This record gives sequence, C-alpha cells and structure tokens, in this order.
Amino acid sequence: MKLRIFGGSILVFLAVSVVGQVKRGPNHTVDSRLPLDSGTSQSASSQLKPSVPRIAITFDDLPAHGSLPPGTTRVEIATKILAALRDAGAPPTYGFANGLLIERQPEDSAVLGAWRGAGQPLGNHSWSHMDLNKHPLEEFEADVSKNEPLLTQWMKDGDWHWFRFPYLAEGETPEKKAGVRGFLKQHNYKIAAVTMSFGDYLWTEPYARCKAKGDSNAIAAMENTFLSAADESISYYRGLSHTLYGRDIPYVLLLHIGALDAEMLPQLLKLYQSRGFSFVTLAEAEADEFYRASVDLELPPAPDMLEQVMAERGLPLPARVSLGPLLDAMCR
Repeated sequence: MKLRIFGGSILVFLAVSVVGQVKRGPNHTVDSRLPLDSGTSQSASSQLKPSVPRIAITFDDLPAHGSLPPGTTRVEIATKILAALRDAGAPPTYGFANGLLIERQPEDSAVLGAWRGAGQPLGNHSWSHMDLNKHPLEEFEADVSKNEPLLTQWMKDGDWHWFRFPYLAEGETPEKKAGVRGFLKQHNYKIAAVTMSFGDYLWTEPYARCKAKGDSNAIAAMENTFLSAADESISYYRGLSHTLYGRDIPYVLLLHIGALDAEMLPQLLKLYQSRGFSFVTLAEAEADEFYRASVDLELPPAPDMLEQVMAERGLPLPARVSLGPLLDAMCR
C-alpha cells in the first residue's frame, strides 16, 4: 500500500482520531476510589468542566529509541529534547532507561550524561526492555535488578526508584501482577503510570525512512499528523477523566526519546500550554488519589489507566482510528 501525499498532508488522514496505542492487560480490580459522575460516556471534546489541567512529561527508552535518520546522533536528539524542556519551563522530567542499550553501544552513555547534566532524573525501565507478559516473573525481576547499578551510578543520591513497565505490561495473570508489585515494593519503587499518550513511537521508523529518502512532503505530513494526534488525545483523555471523575486528574504523558519527538517537542509543548496545561513533576502528578495504588504498593492492584477504569465500569470508549497502518506504509 502506498499513501499519496499532497501539500504536506496525508489525504486519507483528514482529521481522523488516533488510537492511544497504550497496551495493557485485562487483569485489574475495580477502581472504587472516586465516585462516577455519570452512568454514560461523554463526548471527549464536550462537557468539560472549567479547570487548569496539569501534566507530567516522561520519556521512555533512554538512551536510544528507534532508528536514526541519516546524519543524526543520539546525543543530538537528547540535546534538542532537553533544550525544548528548558525553554518551556518544564520541571524535572524523568527519562526511563534501559542499560542493555549502553552495553550494545557504549558511546550512547553520553545521552545519560547530557540528561543528568541538564538536571533531569532517570528511572528504571528494566535492563533489556523486557515484556513481563511474555517472561517468567523471576526472569523479569532479575532484569529490573540488573538495571539498578546503572541508575545508582548516574543518579547517585537522586530518586531513581520510579519504575515504568516496558510495553506497559504489568503481568497477564493476577498472580504475576501481585508478585511483581511485591518485588517492586521490596525494592522501594513507585510505578510511573501513563494516563495520556498518542502513540508517538508510531512515527519513529517512518520518519527515519522518509528522511533517508529526502521526501519532504511525507515529512511535512508526519509533522502535521504528529501534532493533530497529540491534540486529539488531549480531548480524548480529558473526556475520559471528566466522565469518570467530573474533573481533570493530573495526567502523566508518555513520550519517547526519538528523532521526530526531538524535532516536534517545542511545538508539542506549546500545544499543551495553548490548551491550558501547566507542567508538573511526576511526583506531583502521582500525589493525586487516582495514582494511590501506583505509589503505595502495599495496596491491591488498581487501574492506572483511564481506559481500564472505563472498561471495568462498563462504559464505552469513544471511537478512535489508528494511524499505525498509514504511517507504516510511508516511504516504503
């Protein structure tokens, strides 16, 4: 399949919405922490009560996410991201690291040096980006532990005890889910939840391909859809939060340290600011009651995604269309 590109936009895109692309399993207990305002789902773009929404920005896959466009280095990507965060006045922003990437490419440790040099904290994303749903618990625990010396080295006295599950996979059985929570509690972790995403990783490989081909029209189209998808996700997740709780929870945004993210981050941060968001730290966001089971691992597992709460309360999710197949077909 080939997409036809006209005037810097994908003809077939036309303002369709994008799937959140956050993969999770079904094993959650019902969240009864907060009352439900309404028995039916509201539109994602309507019936939002006035508020000042807050958002914590996070980045996964340090030091290396996806393919590099020609002539681009990992350090250049990190430097652009750090400059955008600084210019937007964002507070300390967690980057979740995988040590195996540095073992494979030792020179990429410079990314962690730049990140820490800018005063940004690091968290644990496991050593090898291991999918808990596809590996035994004991193997996963060993993989998480293997990453800790790297974090101790770079963070020293800083708080690196935040854990982001690779693929957001927290265990496909209740036993595994309970087991990993016990392990993380024993190691003094808090879980870095995700409550806003627009699947930014979907653009990474197509962007590298199109840069290699020098296809400026396709690149312009990807830049447009990147921002359109982010804007749609704001309405989508705010709509879910207001449907469930009648308010904006503080959102935790998932991004990746990819080449297009680096190019688009200044515009992306301005988009969130134009929609009224204030930037907060991960700890400030997860001080909210919604995240109580993510930071207090003595509690039973509870949903840490808005989609999961909707599903468990029998509420329909607003329809979304995935851009994945469209992006995957570009510059082939």
